[in-house]
Amino acid sequence: MISVLFICLGNICRSPLAEAVFRAVVTEEGLEDRFRIDSAGTSGYHVGEPPDRRTSDVAARRGVMVDGSSRKINREDADSFHYLIVMDAENLKNVRRLVQGSNGRAEVRLFREFDPEAGDDLDVPDPYFGGADGFEVVHDLVERSARGLLEHIRERHEL
Repeated sequence: MISVLFICLGNICRSPLAEAVFRAVVTEEGLEDRFRIDSAGTSGYHVGEPPDRRTSDVAARRGVMVDGSSRKINREDADSFHYLIVMDAENLKNVRRLVQGSNGRAEVRLFREFDPEAGDDLDVPDPYFGGADGFEVVHDLVERSARGLLEHIRERHEL
């Protein structure tokens, strides 16, 4: 079982979307029984809250169901997940601090490293304080990155 944890700040916009989109891509490829997929935030601002309605609405229009509730990443996550996939450089710093000294061997990466259109901009922007169009843009970035991440994992695990 290959485990992937998507991480952003509050776990209500970007990381639950990434979790849902990646799950859909994995299912589309018939690999759902090979994966454990989850999401978390580096802060506890929204613990227990559902995903942001704007994230869920954009995803639903594109045929993806976003659900669950926000939780904060913890040391056990660093020990138990194979991949810790982070949405931006600031949260990457926080995740790297958390995993220092953990027993896990998780691959910690920025999500857009797997986006063929990313160029030098490896952050998935936080759409929380912007307008509806920001959620559309983020969904596009997440979808491309999810497909690239799956390809990376397939190569590494010979799936």
